[in-house]
Amino acid sequence: MSGIPEELIERVRDTADIVEIIGEHVELKRTGTDYRGPCPFHGGKHRNFAVIPKKQMFYCFVCHEAGDVFTFFMKRLGLEYPAAVRAVAQRLGISIPERPTGGPDPREPLFSAVAVAADWCTRRLLTADDAEAARKYLAQRGIDPERAGLLGLGYSPKGDEFLAAMETLGIEQQVMLDAGLAVRREDESVRPRFWGRLLFPIHDIRGRIVGFGGRVLGTGEPKYLNSPDSEVFHKGALLYNLHNAKQAIRRAERAIVVEGYFDVLRLVEVGIEEVIAPLGTSLTEDQARLLKRYTKNVVLGYDSDSAGLRATFRAADELLRAGLRVTVATLPEGEDPDTLAVRGGAAAVRELLDDALDVLERKLQLLERKGWLGTLSGRRKALDRLLPTIRSAADSVTHDLYVGRTAEALGISRESVEREATLRNATRLRADRAGPRQPGIDAMSSEGSRSAGGSPERELLRVMLHAPQWRRRIEESLPRGVRFQEPEGRLLGVLSAAQAEVTAAEILEAVDGAARTVLAELVGQGLGEGNVDAIVEGALRSLENRMLNEKKRAVARKIAVASEEEKVKLLQEKAALNVESRKLRIHDWNVIRRGGKTGAG
Repeated sequence: MSGIPEELIERVRDTADIVEIIGEHVELKRTGTDYRGPCPFHGGKHRNFAVIPKKQMFYCFVCHEAGDVFTFFMKRLGLEYPAAVRAVAQRLGISIPERPTGGPDPREPLFSAVAVAADWCTRRLLTADDAEAARKYLAQRGIDPERAGLLGLGYSPKGDEFLAAMETLGIEQQVMLDAGLAVRREDESVRPRFWGRLLFPIHDIRGRIVGFGGRVLGTGEPKYLNSPDSEVFHKGALLYNLHNAKQAIRRAERAIVVEGYFDVLRLVEVGIEEVIAPLGTSLTEDQARLLKRYTKNVVLGYDSDSAGLRATFRAADELLRAGLRVTVATLPEGEDPDTLAVRGGAAAVRELLDDALDVLERKLQLLERKGWLGTLSGRRKALDRLLPTIRSAADSVTHDLYVGRTAEALGISRESVEREATLRNATRLRADRAGPRQPGIDAMSSEGSRSAGGSPERELLRVMLHAPQWRRRIEESLPRGVRFQEPEGRLLGVLSAAQAEVTAAEILEAVDGAARTVLAELVGQGLGEGNVDAIVEGALRSLENRMLNEKKRAVARKIAVASEEEKVKLLQEKAALNVESRKLRIHDWNVIRRGGKTGAG
C-alpha cells in the first residue's frame, strides 16, 4: 500500500494544477479548453499530446498514453506511485508525514494487469481491422475515434489473441484470472472474459482502471457484461465516471445519477459534468455512502417507463437511507438522457434538471394522474405506495416534511401517517387488494415482491394455512431443487410437516422473527374467493418457471464466455428452456386463479 491516507492523496490531486506541472516538461499551447504540445513519451514533434484541465488528465492521440498528474510523474520520471504523490505534494507545499508503508500493495499486479489490458484494447479499437464493427457502432452513437481514445474505450476481440498479447507483455495467466480478465472453463482451459465486446473502463476513486463494462456488438447475451468482483473491482462500491466527476459534483453541489454509460458520456460531452452511473445494477448502500462524500443532493435521471420508475424509486430509497436529498428529473416518454442531449443539447437537459421534483412529490404526481387521490380507497392505497419513501428518509427534517406533505395530500392526520410509517413490517394487505398493478404505480413500491402477498411461496402458504387438507398434496408437488425466498421457504417446510389438525394459531406460536411476521400477515389475509386448485397449480408452475429462468441465466453466462462452436449448443439449450417455460402458461394460470378466462380457453 502507499501508506498515504486516501483523503490526503485526493487533496494533492485536487490542488495540483496539471497544466502548470506538465507545462514544466512539455511546451503547451492553449487549444480551446485544452492545452496541446508534443508528446514527451513517444518523442513526437506534432501537438498530439493534450492536457485537459477540467478532467485533470493528459492524453496522447498517437501513442495513447494517458493518466493524471501522478501518472505523468511515474511515467516521465520513473517514480513509484507513493513517490509520485509525495513529489507533487512537495511541489504544492503539502506535507505528507513519513510512516512505515507495510510493504508493497499486494494488489499492484492486478492494477497493472488491468491497466495494460485497457491500453491494449484501446489501441485495438482504434487501429485493428476486426474492430471496424465497434468503430461503426460508436460512430452511430456520435463518438469518433479521437474521442473514443480520449475516453479510454476499447475493443476485446474474439479468439485468444488477447491472452497471447498479455503474456507477451508480461502478465501471467493467474494474474489475468485474478484480475477478471480471463476465465477458466469447466474443461480447465482459459479464455478471455470479454469476447467481441466494446469496453468501457471503470475506475476507482483514485482514477485507476480496475475493471470493464463490456457491451456486446450485434446479437448476444448478456447485453452488458461487467468484470467479476476481485481484489480491485467491487461492482457495488464503484460508480462510473466518479473519478472524473467528483470535483464537478462539489462545484455544482449535486450529483446526477443516470442508468447507462452512454448517458454519462453524452451529458459530459454537452458540458454537464457532475454525472455518474451505477454499473448496470441497482444502486447500492455502498454507492450511496460514496456519493455522500461529495454532495448532499442527488438528481435521478432514469427512464420514465415502468422499469425506469422502479429503478428510480429503489435508488431514491437507498439514497434517502444514506441521508441524501433526492429529486427526480422526468424524461419525456421514450427518451433517455443520451437521446435528449442529442436532440436538444445542454439546454434541454438543464431545463429538465431545473424542473426536477422531490422524489415524494414525483410519487404524488403519478398517483394524482392515476386518480388515486380523488377517492377514499385510492388515498388509502396511495399511502401504502408512499410509505417506503417516508420510512427511508434518514434525515429527520426530510422525514418530518414527508410526513406533513403526505398528510396534507391525502387529507389525513400527521399522527396517522407517522403511526403507519413506524410500523416496520406494515402489512401489504391493503395494497394487495388494490387489484392489478398499474405502470408507474406499481413502480413506487421499492419493498418489492418479497413483501407482497403474491409470490408463489406465499400463495402456497396461504392455502396451507387456511385449507390444511392441501398441506400434504402441496408438499408432494413442490418442485425439487427450487430456490425459495426466505423466510417463506422455511415456513413451507414447517407447514409441510404439520398435520392437517394443527391450527394456524399453533403454527404461529412455533415460529418467531421474520417468519412469524410473514405468517401473521397471511393469517390475517384469509383464503379469499379464488379457485384454490388454480392458485396452487399457478404457484407450482411459477416455481418451476423460476427454476427454468435460473437455468436460462446460467446458460446466458456460459454463452458470454463460450467459443463459437460452444455458443451454438448453448443457444439450442436456451431455446429448449424457452419452450419449456412457454408450456407452463404462467399468464393463463394467473388469469384463471383470479376468476377470468384465458385466450386459449
